[in-house]
Amino acid sequence: MLKPEPAGGPTPQLFFQTANAYQRSQALKAAVDLDLFTAIGLGHDQVPTLAERCGSAQRGVRILADYLTIQGFLTKEGDRYKLTPDSALFLDRRSPAYMGSVLGFLHAPKFIAAFENLTEAVRKGGTVAGEAGTVSPEHPLWVDFARSMIPMMAKPAEEIGMFVRQSQPNVKKVLDIAAGHGLFGIEIAARCPEAEVTALDWSNVLTVARELAQKSGIESRYRTIAGDAFQQEFGEGYDLVLLTNFLHHFSMQTCESLLRKIHRSLAPGGRVITLEFVPHDDRVTPPPVAEFSLIMLATTPEGDAYTFREYERMFAAAGFTRTELHPVAGSIEQVLVSMR
Repeated sequence: MLKPEPAGGPTPQLFFQTANAYQRSQALKAAVDLDLFTAIGLGHDQVPTLAERCGSAQRGVRILADYLTIQGFLTKEGDRYKLTPDSALFLDRRSPAYMGSVLGFLHAPKFIAAFENLTEAVRKGGTVAGEAGTVSPEHPLWVDFARSMIPMMAKPAEEIGMFVRQSQPNVKKVLDIAAGHGLFGIEIAARCPEAEVTALDWSNVLTVARELAQKSGIESRYRTIAGDAFQQEFGEGYDLVLLTNFLHHFSMQTCESLLRKIHRSLAPGGRVITLEFVPHDDRVTPPPVAEFSLIMLATTPEGDAYTFREYERMFAAAGFTRTELHPVAGSIEQVLVSMR
């Protein structure tokens, strides 16, 4: 006769949670598409009015709202739904920290397609989504990234802007490599009145950065270089170079070659500020950071989430004298400050 497993014994719960994880992400996407969180924030907290506000069937809204309650995005008292503090901050469209637009990048078809071939990517040791994956020239994904990730990067950009204002207030010449939306350089220019920023990225992406620079009122101190960071000439005499969420796309050898080029472009006493996912040496902690390596496996030929020791070696090999690691408030990423 089969005996029941003792309490605390093996369970398939993790298997089913992981196998069905796509249902959770699609429920979130549906709620954002329907603006369900904003509707609840506005007081449409019962099924009839919530369904009317979202333009949906009452049965559909009830099931979706209950599921989101189970997953921790909502609370429910009687027949009324309420936003959790996290949902109110990040998923109510009226909030300045609204992140619903980030799904435009995270759920982009080209991005998801890379994970549909993960088995082959593991066998190969790199992406099978085209020869270069997401790092191919002028990849259209990065325009979506630039526009949709602004809410997610707003806090780290603000923190870096304040850090530069405190530690390098008289900075004059800034190079923002792979600038994307341009937010990091723009935040520095907004706080350091003498700073002139040069943003480098693909021409299609720089359109977004220029738009944001104009809106921020610093366009007279903002110029651009269109093209490949490994091919374009940077110029020289920079006080500060920004490398935000870029190095993880490449092998250590490729990163070192870029860092040598950056080192030559810096003025004496110049610095590099790098924003990155930096796991511990065991590569499995902290989990949200260490998991980033899988994204690089699926979407790039040789990218990875590098440890601080690996970054130290890369910068030292490129001629930098010292690299420090700093936390970033409100982010799981960290800042590396490297001195010429």
